[in-house]
Amino acid sequence: MSVVPESPSIVELMERLVALEKANAELQAEVDRLRAENAELKRRLGLTSRTSSKPPSADGPGKAPPRSRREPCGRLPGKQPGEAGFTLRQVSDPGRVQVHRPHRCDGCGRGLRGASVTSVEVRQVFDLPPVKASVTEHRLQHRRCRCGTTTMADVPAGVNAPVQYGPRVRAIAAYLVGYQHLPYERAAETLADLLGVGMSTGCLASVVAVTGDGLSGFCEQVRAALAAAPVAHFDETGLRVAGGQAWVHSASTADLSLFTVHTSRGHDGIKAAGVLPAFAGIAVHDGFTPYRRYGAAHQLCNAHHLRELAAVVETDPDGQDWAQQMIMLLGEMNDLTRHARTVGADAIGSGVLTMWRRRYDELLDAGRAVNPDPGGQQARSPATNLLARLSGFAADVLRFTTDLHVPFDNNLAERDIRMVKLRQKISGGLRSSTGAQMFCAIRSYLSTARKNGIGALDALTRLHNGQCWLPGTT
Repeated sequence: MSVVPESPSIVELMERLVALEKANAELQAEVDRLRAENAELKRRLGLTSRTSSKPPSADGPGKAPPRSRREPCGRLPGKQPGEAGFTLRQVSDPGRVQVHRPHRCDGCGRGLRGASVTSVEVRQVFDLPPVKASVTEHRLQHRRCRCGTTTMADVPAGVNAPVQYGPRVRAIAAYLVGYQHLPYERAAETLADLLGVGMSTGCLASVVAVTGDGLSGFCEQVRAALAAAPVAHFDETGLRVAGGQAWVHSASTADLSLFTVHTSRGHDGIKAAGVLPAFAGIAVHDGFTPYRRYGAAHQLCNAHHLRELAAVVETDPDGQDWAQQMIMLLGEMNDLTRHARTVGADAIGSGVLTMWRRRYDELLDAGRAVNPDPGGQQARSPATNLLARLSGFAADVLRFTTDLHVPFDNNLAERDIRMVKLRQKISGGLRSSTGAQMFCAIRSYLSTARKNGIGALDALTRLHNGQCWLPGTT
């Protein structure tokens, strides 16, 4: 006789239903989380140097063709009419002249030894003679007086040892390491191949160390000048030092550069650099939060904003029209303010500023309409975060329109600090904190010299001659 199983009660069925609904809600939440994570990973994978702060070298071989925001100007590429050219030209006083004579007539074959010269065609070849280090021997005479005292001749300045390298050789050695960023071994090989100077890597390292040690006064003067500047640019980037992560902090203007290194990216590193704590001008930067504690006012880098806006457009070309319109508005502001500086204007008209701000706010409203803030603990999209920054710090985004002494972006600092990443790509990290500090001091010296029209090798030669170049000198 079979037994009929007892049917579940209504209460049990309701409990099962509640459990299933709970499990379903948990699974749906997990699916939503995974979808959001997948979308974020796809977004990050699609970022390029045009839509983020990634360097162009990170785009890979499949990168898209370059896309410039500049409008066609109607000019052909290359040198423009009326501009000075840099073509190799013949000189009037060549160092060596060789005369070539024809020997026989091309017509009849007769010899031309006594024939008259009707014209001369001149062709000049620019080349370098074989380079070899010259050796200057200093013979310091000792002479004995009738009184019995022996006196030695005065030692010339810079001649400190029986055998040593001269200031120009030391300057070239420091140039190869500190400016061209060659590893010590390759720099030593270059000295041997090009100059015939067989300098060991140990000697080369000591030359670089002496170069860095001679720049303490220079760095202090540049630090004080930057702190007193009305507008200055600031940035920071990572650098491998002693096997760990360190940060190079940069402060710069159109004619000054200062680089310092610290284990902290934030306030400790900023304070150790010594510029921002005493700075009372307008700080131009990329929005890194610790910078906001310093300076009288700020200008956020709009090149970053343009890249972020481009990323928003590429993510949703049809639904984020506000971002494309914002790109065009910022470009219009940049073009007009740049033209105003070129023609020497003092300010942009109040009517134009009012119109710009109205359009700016309208675009932010349109962006918030399609990118509402989720609120609570939910993660905000990159577009929502960008809108919050453009809205909350609007005065710092648009300061370049109300003060023509302030630039549109922070590209000056980014160009200056790019050499730090280039050095790491070529030679790797630095083995010690002392070496990193020397690198930053030398980089500060050479960057500042170049901004003032002084060649890197010339500046280093002056330094090794005991005449360190300083800003404000010729």
